[in-house]
Amino acid sequence: MTEKNSSSSTIPTYSRNELRELVRSQLQALLEQSDLKGAKAILVPVQPPDIAEAIEGLPETMQVIAFRLLSKDEAIEVYEHLDSSVQQALCEEFKRQEVLDIVDKMSPDDRARLFDELPATVVRRLLAQLSPAERQATALLLGYEANTAGRIMTPKYISLKESLTITETLERIRTLAPTTETIYYLYVTDAARRLTGILTLGDLVTSPLDKTIGEIMTRDLVSVQTDTDQEEVARLIQRYDFLAVPVVDSEQRLVGIITVDDVIDILEEETTEDIYALGGLQSGGDNYFQTDLFTVARKRVVWLFVLLLTNTVTGTIIRSQEDILQQVVVLAAFIPLLTGTGGNVGAQSSTVVIRGLNTDEIRAMGPMQVILREGMAGALLGSILGLVATVWAYVLQGNLPVAVAVGTSLLAIAILASVAGSALPFLFRSLGLDPALMSAPFITTAVDVLGVLIYFGTARLILQI
Repeated sequence: MTEKNSSSSTIPTYSRNELRELVRSQLQALLEQSDLKGAKAILVPVQPPDIAEAIEGLPETMQVIAFRLLSKDEAIEVYEHLDSSVQQALCEEFKRQEVLDIVDKMSPDDRARLFDELPATVVRRLLAQLSPAERQATALLLGYEANTAGRIMTPKYISLKESLTITETLERIRTLAPTTETIYYLYVTDAARRLTGILTLGDLVTSPLDKTIGEIMTRDLVSVQTDTDQEEVARLIQRYDFLAVPVVDSEQRLVGIITVDDVIDILEEETTEDIYALGGLQSGGDNYFQTDLFTVARKRVVWLFVLLLTNTVTGTIIRSQEDILQQVVVLAAFIPLLTGTGGNVGAQSSTVVIRGLNTDEIRAMGPMQVILREGMAGALLGSILGLVATVWAYVLQGNLPVAVAVGTSLLAIAILASVAGSALPFLFRSLGLDPALMSAPFITTAVDVLGVLIYFGTARLILQI
């Protein structure tokens, strides 16, 4: 009796990122070989967002070629997912009619976002050649201020009258569904287009066919105004787990809806802005890694100059303490430790406060309570770090008075950094400035300058110099 060897083949599995990179690399290889048929075939099973990311990763000369391989309907959907800089580049490469065909079929909110990035002359030309309905929808959105609910809403929704029966409503949905952003939420308006109620598709299909919309709709509804800030809209949808929220004007007339996919884009955009701001630069809404180096340098150099001047002031203070440094040279060795630790403590406090301001988590506490809490946290952190620093300084230098001066200074600097880190965001917000952008350099300034003064003052007191 012989034993047979059994072998099993395994199909490789890829993560989402690996799959996207695989599509991009294979697409680029096929385009380099001028195998357009193979390149087109590889895109067939790929989802539009992944196709968009693959195209963005291609060299600029290949992006247009890859995009032209898509069918018209697929091209419109992929175009909406592309970065604005790639959209603009493709606009410049396409023939005029190709651009119009794509832009005319885009959803109004995505089209308005694209027009925000394009030169005014190009926008005017495209607007003039859109179909009347799409031109009106886009002009409506462009009439509202940037970053407001009116600017990001879509006017493509289904509105109903209370007198309609379930049967009539289902027929209306079948007719309008292909041109509507979502059919899960249905909005009820009166003769003056004022929003009076809302119902879901689930409410509709589970109700008797002879009932009217007015009998099953919900009159207790949540809406936003056209001038509501987009961050507030995002928080509202997040709080209530909505898939969409209606937008009304000052007279409570329904003018559009904002869907959850738009909110995801908003949250990503706002988070990116806050992260850039905490690093001391302004993004301006552009893709940082697709921006030319001169623009990158211009965005980053402002606060670097501020910090350069700050370090100059700190150096001046250190030079003014030459008498104590000549007598106890070892004091200079701990300056970076103290200012660096203080800066880190201050950055932590400012980060949690800025995050709390953005998410409304600290609304109930009030500024003074938040600052007091962070000051106490700084005192606790300073006590722990100060004790460790005292022991470490004594081990390194064997000088107990210097070690005590380092530990005591670290306690005071930690309290100062926590209070400054929590207070400055509130101060800048009250002045109408961006807390995230302004806090980091000012915290660094306060900790560096005052921290050095505290350190040398404490050292003089303890060492009796």
